[in-house]
Amino acid sequence: MAGIIPRWEWRVFGTGFGAAEDALAASTPGPVEETDELYLLSAAGSNVKVRYDLMDIKLLREVDADGLERWEPVLKAGFPLPAAEVVRVFDALGVPVPPMTRDAYTLDQLLAELVEPTHAVWMVRVHKRRRRYALANCMAEVAELEVDGRVARTISVESEDPSAVRAAVRSLGLDSQVNTGYPRGLWVRMDDRPQRHAVIDVGTNSVKFHIGERDPGEGWRAIVDRAELTRLGEGLGDQGVIAAEPLKRTVAAIAAMVEEARSQGVRAIAAVGTAGLRMARNREEVIAAIRDRTGLTVEVISGEEEGRLAYLAVQAGLGVTEGSMVVFDTGGGSSQFTFGQGRQVQERFSVNVGAVRYTELYGLTGAVGPEVVDDALAAIAADLSRLDGRPRPDRLVGMGGAVTNMTAVKLELASYDPDRVQGAVLDRAELDRQIELYRSRDAEARRGIVGLQPKRAEVILAGASIVRTVMDKLGQQSLTVSDRGLRHGLLVHRFGT
Repeated sequence: MAGIIPRWEWRVFGTGFGAAEDALAASTPGPVEETDELYLLSAAGSNVKVRYDLMDIKLLREVDADGLERWEPVLKAGFPLPAAEVVRVFDALGVPVPPMTRDAYTLDQLLAELVEPTHAVWMVRVHKRRRRYALANCMAEVAELEVDGRVARTISVESEDPSAVRAAVRSLGLDSQVNTGYPRGLWVRMDDRPQRHAVIDVGTNSVKFHIGERDPGEGWRAIVDRAELTRLGEGLGDQGVIAAEPLKRTVAAIAAMVEEARSQGVRAIAAVGTAGLRMARNREEVIAAIRDRTGLTVEVISGEEEGRLAYLAVQAGLGVTEGSMVVFDTGGGSSQFTFGQGRQVQERFSVNVGAVRYTELYGLTGAVGPEVVDDALAAIAADLSRLDGRPRPDRLVGMGGAVTNMTAVKLELASYDPDRVQGAVLDRAELDRQIELYRSRDAEARRGIVGLQPKRAEVILAGASIVRTVMDKLGQQSLTVSDRGLRHGLLVHRFGT
């Protein structure tokens, strides 16, 4: 089509977009436009619709690394539609052209004689009420949709310049959402599939990834739940900065997770960073590197917020509603503690007590003498002095890689089983047995221990020592294990129960 320039587009479906809509409303809006449109949907995913009595086709020509889509208009033609143009319709839909008996087709003839008999094209009637805005050299649009009696909203941003689209989406605070064009968005809206959302937890030692599927009345079901050990905080204690090689590993892991989330049809991705990013002097450069590669902005949260989300995950996963409870999550760079009574959180704090630091300080990657472990335990105890003198809680719950790996070792799980780990119990005798097991072996020998994730072999001795010290400080003979961690609490917090 002469004079038509393809545009890069970004769109998200939902029920409301809060601050993003407020930001657009503060600018000068265009007039409200209402249209009735007919979309022809197929597995090909092309944008084929009838609007203003015109057959309107746009083809997806390119998807960039951030998920932005470049759509090219290829046809706008009135009815009756010549047979040659009918062929183009079916080519766009990726459906074989049925035998044609006419030189041209009205819309009713096209639908009744050619489209409906294929059983491969879904006809969806949409009423749109939309308003456009100018936003940072882009065109933005907020639309209300009525789709076969169902109501939805969309926000879209488009421009010939993809960098302008990315900047505009980021300015609206919507860059964690997954770009969803009209064909896919309408298909998902119509087929009644449960909604999927993803969360990514960028930790000092590992990146955790979770996709949850929410079915109304049934709660969340895990579709994907895994961790990739990238050692982002490797060497962080020496220079206070995240080095190039750990960053490269971490960015690659996050990029693969984002790609997997999009392939799984998630509606949005929430990503948070914890202790390593909080401590790093170059955290803004790290966040920018992740965003440049994946299109995802990582929000660095406080230790207190980590604790709150962990408590939320434990309550949802273990159903704890009464008595006093302490939930702790020890990771590579820090440990978070949340004190609560029943459903009420009373205190939250984070301390810079993490497995990576003590591993590096005391050389715990290899086999060491008992005196070295004693020195590490003494240092950990001093750094956990904030726990001193507190009343003994009714329940102590541990989470995080050290706790779940120790549980897998106890249960001798050759393949990790979250359902067996969830709610399991670790007592002091088991902790002491495992500390001795790790102390007497180097990292390579530890990798042969059934249940231990091989990439955690270097830091597991320090992690076990932290867990043992927490139990001592809080006067506990045992702890309950929660496989549901920060990522699960974040899922509930951001996307609902």
